[in-house]
Order: sequence, then structure tokens, then C-alpha cells
Amino acid sequence: MTITATTTPIDDAEALRLRADFPLLGREVHGEPLIYLDSGATSQKPRSVIDVERAYYEETNAAVHRGAHTLAGEATELFEAARERVARFVGARSDEIVWTSNATEGLNLIAYGISNASLGRGGEAAERFRIGPGDEIVTTELEHHANLVPWQELALRTGATLRVIGLTDDGRIDLDEAAAVIGERTRLVAVAHVSNVLGAVNPVSQIVALARSHGALVVLDACQSAPHLPLDLPALDVDFAVFSGHKMLAPTGIGVLYGRSELLNALPPFLTGGSMITTVGLIESEYLPAPLRFEAGTQRVSQAIALATAIDYLDAVGLDRIEAWEAELGLRLFEGLSRVEGVRILGPAPAPGVERVGLASFVVDGVHAHDVGQFLDDRGIAARVGHHCAQPVHRRFGVTATTRASAYLYNTTADIDAALDAVAGVRAFFRVA
Repeated sequence: MTITATTTPIDDAEALRLRADFPLLGREVHGEPLIYLDSGATSQKPRSVIDVERAYYEETNAAVHRGAHTLAGEATELFEAARERVARFVGARSDEIVWTSNATEGLNLIAYGISNASLGRGGEAAERFRIGPGDEIVTTELEHHANLVPWQELALRTGATLRVIGLTDDGRIDLDEAAAVIGERTRLVAVAHVSNVLGAVNPVSQIVALARSHGALVVLDACQSAPHLPLDLPALDVDFAVFSGHKMLAPTGIGVLYGRSELLNALPPFLTGGSMITTVGLIESEYLPAPLRFEAGTQRVSQAIALATAIDYLDAVGLDRIEAWEAELGLRLFEGLSRVEGVRILGPAPAPGVERVGLASFVVDGVHAHDVGQFLDDRGIAARVGHHCAQPVHRRFGVTATTRASAYLYNTTADIDAALDAVAGVRAFFRVA
């Protein structure tokens, strides 16, 4: 469909029109119309994104930044235009956008670059990244494993200490504890913009201010914010940020690392090989400026182009409108689950001053999350089950797994109501009511 920009709120009628753009959402599961409530794990793809990736292979496919023939030139132009499109989406410059395979790779790129700097690589320019015994890396208890394990490994490689900011009992980052943990020894703070389990939009500005007061770098995991709300990374004053295309209507296999230009050009590279060098000798080599210094080997060309098309789609609908619609769906989901006997929701309740996205992770008393997920699936409802790659936050609240329902722009209030009706029947079905 053709989307006309508007400031009117999204409603059920528009969400249904948008849903028609997504071929997979027209299928049935177990004889029931599919209700897809797992966009927090991966989003579905509109026809325009599918078509542009197919068209690239049918009409343009060639290696970028290599060769002087027509196809190579066209492919390179599309590839770099996609980089510029992503940069505009997050308020950055194009040389501040590095292509990765996913957000996890981006976080590892930062961690290993710092590790290389700590070994003396990168010369004087990389001094700001060097850490060692006595230095501290700080993260939080609610992080996805991708924003925890790389920092554990960096601490082990460098001798630095990893410290963790805890959560309040209602599932918010404890800012008093953050002020106590982030101190003069802190060299880097890594935090999620939005929790993939608790659904809360975290107080990034306060955490950045604490980090800045001690000269620490800030790394932002924007995987659950970039698809759902307007994002201006320079305005947030973070040093690095990552997000993945597959959660925001684009294909798998494409991620984005944002870094302030002067930092990217000072950070030693992680992956090395072709395409990221200027001169190669038998003993040593010289590297290109960022972002190419971090893009070794054959690139994710079709995926990057498709990501740019996905961003066009999101911008045409309007991220502010998407954010408002998901907040409405999320409130309906949270309040509905709160009324179901025997259901416990992780994370803070919607309230003034508490920002949430359209997801909720919950426990049904007496029924394992996997059984809840299967019960929903039998009724055509796709939801996530497990620890969602966030074991520490589940442990903090005394559970091993939850069921998570997460909405997106193509969901309706009827989808939420169907899920609530199904959850209300779980305990009776398993005879634990």
C-alpha cells in the first residue's frame, strides 16, 4: 500500500491496513488466523522490503567497493545510500554508521576494540580506551546477554572489574545505586534503552549524566527502542549504540553500530582482512578511516538496502505515531493481564513518569511458560517463552522463564483481547485454578 504521512493517531482500522502489507501475517496456524505477538524477538517484513531485496539480486547484484564495472558502481551507490538513510534515521553522520551482522556483533566489536587498545594497539589515539586492573566496567541487572557477556569477557581479558547496577522491586534501574556504582574508576557504562523483558524505557539521560561526570564512555543497546520510538543518538549523548534490522521490519543478517566519529577513528579494529585496509605489507598493514575500518570482507549489501527501505516504511507511518499506538496496546495488555487471576507481570506498572513500550512478560502460577506458549500457539497466537536471553533479570524476580507478548504497528486491540482471553483460560486448562 501507499502510506500517506499524517499526524492522526493510529487506530485499529489503520493497523489492519498496515497488516495487509505483511504477507506472512495473512497465514493461519493450527487452523486459526495468525496473531503475531512476538515482534520483540523479530518483526515481520512488509512486501516493499521483500521486493527491494529481491530486486537487488535480480537487477544489480555485485561486490561493493570493488571493481569499476557498472554493476559494482550501482551496488556501491545503493549500499552507501542505505548508510546515509540509517544515519538520518538516528540523527547521525554517515561516517558514524558501521554495518554489522546484528547488534551482538556490534557490542563485541566495541569490546574487542577496547581489548585491542588495552594491549597497546592503536597508538596514542587509542589511549582513551585502555583499561586494566583497578578500572571498572558498569552495566545493569536487566541487560540482554549480548550487553552483558561481552563486558564479562572484556573484564577477564583486561583485569578490569565488572560492576552491576541493580533494580528496584518494581523493575526499574535503581538510580541511587547507579550513583553509588558509577564513580571515578568507571571507564565504560553499558545500558539498554528499553528492557526486552520488563518493557520499561530506561532513564538513559540520568545514566549518561552520571557517566559523563566521571569521564566514562556510554554504550547504548537500542534494539528495543529503534523500531518503536523516535531515536536521536547524538541528542542522547551516548558514545556508541547498536540495533538490529530484523526487529524493525528489515531482514536478518544486518545490524548497525553507531559511534561518535572521533571515537570510531581512534578505536582499533576487531575483524581484519580485505576492504578495511589502505596498505598491506607482509609484516604490517594500515587501516582505512571509519566506518570502513570495521567492515572487513564481503558486506551485507542486500540486507543494508532492505533496512533503508524498512526505515522508509517506518518513517512514512511515523515513529511518534507508532510509539503512541504501541503504548495504547501495551496499556491494554498490561491492565488486562493484571485482571487475570494467578498472573504476575514483571516490570513497572504504567504510571505517570513511567514510560513503557508495548510488551509484557508474565508468569502464570502453576504453569510453565513453555506450556503457556504452546497453549497460545494452539489458538494461533505467537508469543515468546523462556528467559529471553536475560537470565539475571528473571533470577532477580525469582522466576526461570516468562511468557512475553510484544506488539508492533500491525497489531490491533482485537489481537490483544484474543491473547488476554487465551491467558485467562490457561490455569483452568491445566487444572491448576
